[in-house]
Amino acid sequence: MNRLVSLSALLPLAAAALLAQTATAPAPANPISGGSKAIYGIVIGNVIKAAEKMPEENYSFKPTPEVRSFGQLIGHEADAAYYFCSTAAGKVETGPGAEKNKTTKADLVAAVKEAAAFCNKVYDGMTDSSGATLVKFLGRDAAKITVLDFNTAHADEHYGNIVTYMRMKGLVPPSSENAGR
Repeated sequence: MNRLVSLSALLPLAAAALLAQTATAPAPANPISGGSKAIYGIVIGNVIKAAEKMPEENYSFKPTPEVRSFGQLIGHEADAAYYFCSTAAGKVETGPGAEKNKTTKADLVAAVKEAAAFCNKVYDGMTDSSGATLVKFLGRDAAKITVLDFNTAHADEHYGNIVTYMRMKGLVPPSSENAGR
């Protein structure tokens, strides 16, 4: 009970301190596009670290015959990132064909890093205003920032697959390496 009383007394003080900090901090110029880029950085960073961490001999690993191998997942992410980010940039590109044409760890790690670098340039050039510009995406009009957010969601979806593959091989995925610290 004493903890509850203490906590309820501290909450208003914490809220006041937070409001005071917020009032003095300048607002970022592009909070929407900047936030989208930050989240993408976290997700693609985990994909790249996972690609680097998985041993070469596990790049052909498939949990079942019907699904992509680990290497194909990395290649798919590279190809998809080029497509999504180039669409948001207004000039659709299909990417390097990494999923079908690359098999070595070195080539696939390089492909996903190059795709991330390509996307980072698109994110860097995006403002909240330009992000509202409509482009054709999956048969409909979509804001450029929506296409970039779809890119992040897609990368995160496949990072979930990557995590499962890593766990099946006894590896700790990058997003869990420092858990509990």
